[in-house]
Amino acid sequence: MSAKDNFIRVKHLYNRAGFGISYTDLSKLSKKNINKVVDALLQNSKKDDPITLVNDSESKRQMLVQAGLYSKKDLTDEEKKMRREIVQMQNEVSRDLNITWISKMINTETPLREKMTLFWHGHFACRSNNPMYAQQLNNIQRQHGLGSFRTLLIEVSKSPAMLQYLNNQQNKKGKPNENFARELMELFTLGRGNYTEKDIKESARSFTGWTYDKDGTFLFRKNQHDDGTKTFFGKIGNFEGENIIDIILEKPETASFISRKVYKFFVNDNPNEAHVKELAEHFYQSKYDISELMKKMFTSEWFYSPENVGTKIKSPAEFLIGLSREFFVTYNKPSVLIQLQSSLGQYLFNPPNVAGWPGGQNWIDSSSLMLRMRIPSLVLNDGEIDFSGKADPEDEAVIALSRTATTNANNGKPKSYVNANADWTKFLDTLPKSLTPLELTEFLLQPKLTDKIVKMVSDNKGLRSTAVEITSMPEYQLC
Repeated sequence: MSAKDNFIRVKHLYNRAGFGISYTDLSKLSKKNINKVVDALLQNSKKDDPITLVNDSESKRQMLVQAGLYSKKDLTDEEKKMRREIVQMQNEVSRDLNITWISKMINTETPLREKMTLFWHGHFACRSNNPMYAQQLNNIQRQHGLGSFRTLLIEVSKSPAMLQYLNNQQNKKGKPNENFARELMELFTLGRGNYTEKDIKESARSFTGWTYDKDGTFLFRKNQHDDGTKTFFGKIGNFEGENIIDIILEKPETASFISRKVYKFFVNDNPNEAHVKELAEHFYQSKYDISELMKKMFTSEWFYSPENVGTKIKSPAEFLIGLSREFFVTYNKPSVLIQLQSSLGQYLFNPPNVAGWPGGQNWIDSSSLMLRMRIPSLVLNDGEIDFSGKADPEDEAVIALSRTATTNANNGKPKSYVNANADWTKFLDTLPKSLTPLELTEFLLQPKLTDKIVKMVSDNKGLRSTAVEITSMPEYQLC
């Protein structure tokens, strides 16, 4: 294989398995066999690196106070104020947790670990008003995201965030709540059409008593568990939750469902069923080893086929993180990352529903595309944009992001609130001194260059202006 072909392969791998790669690292890794590059990616991701922002002791204290307040029928004005303050504090910590994870993805040295966490974050979509629960679930997905799917599934199922979100706290003997049992099969494992309503009812009975205590620790309440005989997928027994999960994993349909989701996220929005089958069989035979699944995918020839390169729309998270990593961006007011996520349609820790974000072409409409194309110039040019005269609709979308636009006293231009700084010196130092604007364009864009793009950059003089121009193109939205 030619050096250029391997260069393209490694670049594609890091765009899909991570959030891009620097030119320096790409030049080094492209001299290695792609299988060895994949092995190193997986090996480097084995070390767990949890988020520790939320103070467990303070969160548990607040939860105890909240529990006491909610148990009272009539609250004094002071108690009402206390309850409001706790909720406000939790909301602030939740925002900080979001920014902490975004920052972690921007700065991580183990991109595959964080990319897998992002995948499972969408697969096991969950909202929690309790930042301790949200952090705990995020760390479960990070710790087990490349390990055993069985372990990951059990730990997610036992997490307070998921038990609360899908109402398993209300799932008790004699009064089963089927919400968790239904989503477990429909969205997390088997997929619609591979189970019956009877399976849901029997499964729900098996998860009765799965709850958590006042400290947010998983608790199996035996007195709330239905210990009667159940029939699930033709098997009869006094099943508990783990038994149900094991029976689900015995079905090859589970391996197929997970493999298809992985394929759509990492390879192509339109699955090649032959490739999905290949992955699913390998995943099933490996006893649901997620690392084995990823290795099989990343070392398959079809992963690097032209139809799978530069054809996926970046999610808002992938777009923002990739841009920030590429140009060593720092955000002077990190809260802007919350506003950007909301405006682009992917506010992490706040999925639209238990099915998660639909992804694919749903990421883009005429408004969000124009906004995406404006963001690089805002971020990479010190957060400034020139609004001459009346703003056009695209500019208005950007202006709408800012609650208060300030004016730069030196030139009278409205200044965007983005307030970010790209480290251009650091970025340019990663590039060969002889690199041309056209070569930089080939590096920054994943789709094959069109004649129009080649012509557009062929007369460019500077790499910095070329980088801003290229990242502001629709083609930069593809990976």
